[in-house]
Amino acid sequence: MLTAEKKKEFFKEFGKSEFDTGTSEGQIAMFTNRISYLTDHLKENKKDLGTQKALIDLVSKRRRLLDYLKKTEIGRYRAIIKKLNIRK
Repeated sequence: MLTAEKKKEFFKEFGKSEFDTGTSEGQIAMFTNRISYLTDHLKENKKDLGTQKALIDLVSKRRRLLDYLKKTEIGRYRAIIKKLNIRK
């Protein structure tokens, strides 16, 4: 799970600073981490429908943020896709 320290690390690595939690890159990195955690959980617990719904919601939030980045700043979009190894 995510702790406060781990969140600060994400925003420090992908955002401007550890206190700048509004950057799209930091949020996309957080969503990606949570998506991988929920995916592993669903591999073991196939009938957990609440987690399945949460996973679908997170994927759609991440997709919207990625679409926004692609539309506004294509360079940042390509960098975050490459850094996180997200398929497109």
